Amino acid sequence: MEDMFKVGVITTTHGIMGEVKVFPTTNDARRFKRLKEVILDTGKELITLEVEGVKFFKSLVILKFKGIDNIDDVQKYRQKSLYVTRENAVRLGKDEYFIADLMGLKVVDENGHELGVLKEVMETGANDVYVIDMADGKELLLPAIKQCVLQVNIEEGFVKVHVLEGLI
Repeated sequence: MEDMFKVGVITTTHGIMGEVKVFPTTNDARRFKRLKEVILDTGKELITLEVEGVKFFKSLVILKFKGIDNIDDVQKYRQKSLYVTRENAVRLGKDEYFIADLMGLKVVDENGHELGVLKEVMETGANDVYVIDMADGKELLLPAIKQCVLQVNIEEGFVKVHVLEGLI
Protein backbone atom coordinates (compact mmCIF):
# COMPACT_ATOMS: atom_id res chain seq x y z
CA MET A 1 0.00 0.00 0.00
CA GLU A 2 1.09 3.51 -0.75
CA ASP A 3 1.99 5.78 2.16
CA MET A 4 1.69 9.01 0.16
CA PHE A 5 -0.70 10.20 -2.51
CA LYS A 6 0.03 12.75 -5.20
CA VAL A 7 -2.35 15.71 -4.99
CA GLY A 8 -0.79 18.12 -7.47
CA VAL A 9 2.12 19.41 -9.50
CA ILE A 10 3.56 22.91 -9.17
CA THR A 11 3.30 24.43 -12.64
CA THR A 12 4.78 27.88 -12.08
CA THR A 13 5.12 30.75 -9.66
CA HIS A 14 2.32 33.25 -9.02
CA GLY A 15 3.33 36.82 -8.33
CA ILE A 16 6.46 37.76 -6.40
CA MET A 17 5.42 36.80 -2.85
CA GLY A 18 6.28 33.09 -3.04
CA GLU A 19 2.93 31.71 -4.21
CA VAL A 20 2.76 28.84 -6.70
CA LYS A 21 0.18 27.62 -9.18
CA VAL A 22 -0.62 23.94 -8.73
CA PHE A 23 -2.30 21.62 -11.21
CA PRO A 24 -4.42 19.36 -8.97
CA THR A 25 -4.19 15.61 -9.56
CA THR A 26 -6.93 14.88 -7.05
CA ASN A 27 -10.63 14.49 -7.88
CA ASP A 28 -11.61 17.39 -5.65
CA ALA A 29 -9.41 20.50 -5.83
CA ARG A 30 -11.38 22.02 -2.93
CA ARG A 31 -9.60 19.51 -0.65
CA PHE A 32 -6.65 21.93 -0.63
CA LYS A 33 -8.70 24.23 1.64
CA ARG A 34 -8.49 21.58 4.38
CA LEU A 35 -4.79 20.78 3.96
CA LYS A 36 -2.45 21.93 6.70
CA GLU A 37 0.71 20.56 5.06
CA VAL A 38 1.97 18.93 1.88
CA ILE A 39 5.11 17.03 1.02
CA LEU A 40 7.20 18.39 -1.83
CA ASP A 41 9.30 15.93 -3.82
CA THR A 42 12.28 17.95 -5.07
CA GLY A 43 13.71 14.94 -6.89
CA LYS A 44 16.49 14.70 -4.29
CA GLU A 45 14.56 14.92 -1.03
CA LEU A 46 11.08 15.18 0.45
CA ILE A 47 10.28 18.48 2.18
CA THR A 48 7.22 19.04 4.37
CA LEU A 49 5.67 22.45 3.72
CA GLU A 50 3.00 24.12 5.84
CA VAL A 51 0.12 25.51 3.78
CA GLU A 52 -0.50 29.15 4.71
CA GLY A 53 -2.97 30.16 2.02
CA VAL A 54 -5.16 28.65 -0.70
CA LYS A 55 -6.87 30.36 -3.64
CA PHE A 56 -8.41 29.04 -6.82
CA PHE A 57 -7.84 30.33 -10.36
CA LYS A 58 -9.59 28.58 -13.26
CA SER A 59 -8.58 24.91 -12.98
CA LEU A 60 -5.51 25.65 -10.84
CA VAL A 61 -4.91 26.00 -7.12
CA ILE A 62 -2.71 28.83 -5.88
CA LEU A 63 -0.80 27.88 -2.73
CA LYS A 64 1.22 29.96 -0.30
CA PHE A 65 3.63 28.12 1.97
CA LYS A 66 4.64 29.38 5.40
CA GLY A 67 8.17 30.79 5.44
CA ILE A 68 8.45 31.07 1.66
CA ASP A 69 7.92 34.73 0.89
CA ASN A 70 9.49 35.53 -2.45
CA ILE A 71 9.56 34.26 -5.99
CA ASP A 72 13.22 33.21 -5.85
CA ASP A 73 12.49 30.73 -3.04
CA VAL A 74 9.88 28.80 -5.07
CA GLN A 75 11.20 29.13 -8.63
CA LYS A 76 13.26 25.94 -8.19
CA TYR A 77 10.11 23.91 -7.37
CA ARG A 78 8.47 24.32 -10.77
CA GLN A 79 7.27 20.97 -12.20
CA LYS A 80 7.71 19.25 -8.81
CA SER A 81 5.02 17.04 -7.29
CA LEU A 82 3.08 17.59 -4.07
CA TYR A 83 1.93 14.69 -1.90
CA VAL A 84 -0.09 14.07 1.24
CA THR A 85 0.33 11.25 3.74
CA ARG A 86 -2.32 8.57 4.01
CA GLU A 87 -3.44 10.17 7.31
CA ASN A 88 -4.06 13.49 5.52
CA ALA A 89 -5.77 11.93 2.52
CA VAL A 90 -9.49 12.38 1.95
CA ARG A 91 -11.75 9.98 3.80
CA LEU A 92 -13.17 7.31 1.55
CA GLY A 93 -16.76 6.16 1.53
CA LYS A 94 -18.04 2.60 1.34
CA ASP A 95 -16.75 0.79 -1.76
CA GLU A 96 -14.26 3.60 -2.53
CA TYR A 97 -10.54 2.95 -2.91
CA PHE A 98 -7.42 4.92 -3.68
CA ILE A 99 -6.31 4.16 -7.23
CA ALA A 100 -2.74 3.68 -5.98
CA ASP A 101 -3.96 0.85 -3.73
CA LEU A 102 -5.66 -0.93 -6.64
CA MET A 103 -2.64 -1.00 -8.94
CA GLY A 104 -1.02 -4.42 -9.19
CA LEU A 105 -3.87 -6.32 -7.56
CA LYS A 106 -4.54 -9.82 -8.86
CA VAL A 107 -7.85 -10.03 -10.76
CA VAL A 108 -9.91 -13.22 -10.43
CA ASP A 109 -13.30 -14.18 -11.83
CA GLU A 110 -16.26 -15.22 -9.66
CA ASN A 111 -15.04 -18.84 -9.74
CA GLY A 112 -11.60 -17.89 -8.42
CA HIS A 113 -9.75 -18.33 -11.73
CA GLU A 114 -6.96 -15.81 -12.15
CA LEU A 115 -7.52 -13.47 -15.10
CA GLY A 116 -4.53 -11.17 -14.73
CA VAL A 117 -3.34 -8.02 -12.95
CA LEU A 118 -4.97 -4.62 -12.62
CA LYS A 119 -2.60 -2.33 -14.51
CA GLU A 120 -4.44 0.99 -14.71
CA VAL A 121 -7.65 2.78 -13.76
CA MET A 122 -9.07 5.05 -16.45
CA GLU A 123 -11.32 7.80 -15.15
CA THR A 124 -14.01 8.32 -17.78
CA GLY A 125 -16.54 10.50 -15.98
CA ALA A 126 -19.48 8.10 -15.93
CA ASN A 127 -17.54 5.33 -14.21
CA ASP A 128 -13.94 4.21 -13.93
CA VAL A 129 -12.63 1.49 -16.21
CA TYR A 130 -10.15 -1.10 -14.95
CA VAL A 131 -7.39 -2.00 -17.42
CA ILE A 132 -6.38 -5.60 -16.75
CA ASP A 133 -3.27 -7.27 -18.18
CA MET A 134 -4.57 -10.75 -18.91
CA ALA A 135 -2.50 -13.89 -18.36
CA ASP A 136 -2.70 -14.60 -22.12
CA GLY A 137 -1.04 -11.26 -22.96
CA LYS A 138 -4.25 -9.48 -23.98
CA GLU A 139 -5.77 -6.48 -22.29
CA LEU A 140 -9.27 -6.38 -20.79
CA LEU A 141 -11.17 -3.14 -20.22
CA LEU A 142 -13.69 -3.73 -17.45
CA PRO A 143 -16.16 -1.09 -16.27
CA ALA A 144 -15.86 -0.50 -12.52
CA ILE A 145 -19.55 -0.97 -11.80
CA LYS A 146 -21.27 -3.14 -9.18
CA GLN A 147 -22.33 -5.71 -11.81
CA CYS A 148 -18.67 -6.29 -12.74
CA VAL A 149 -16.62 -5.60 -9.60
CA LEU A 150 -17.87 -8.08 -7.03
CA GLN A 151 -15.23 -7.70 -4.31
CA VAL A 152 -12.09 -5.68 -3.65
CA ASN A 153 -9.72 -6.99 -1.00
CA ILE A 154 -6.72 -4.70 -0.67
CA GLU A 155 -5.29 -6.64 2.29
CA GLU A 156 -5.27 -9.98 0.46
CA GLY A 157 -4.35 -8.36 -2.85
CA PHE A 158 -7.18 -9.27 -5.22
CA VAL A 159 -10.22 -8.00 -7.06
CA LYS A 160 -13.04 -10.47 -7.80
CA VAL A 161 -14.92 -9.61 -10.99
CA HIS A 162 -17.72 -10.76 -13.24
CA VAL A 163 -16.80 -10.33 -16.89
CA LEU A 164 -19.80 -9.30 -18.97
CA GLU A 165 -20.53 -11.41 -22.00
CA GLY A 166 -18.60 -10.29 -25.06
CA LEU A 167 -15.76 -8.54 -23.23
CA ILE A 168 -13.33 -11.46 -23.53
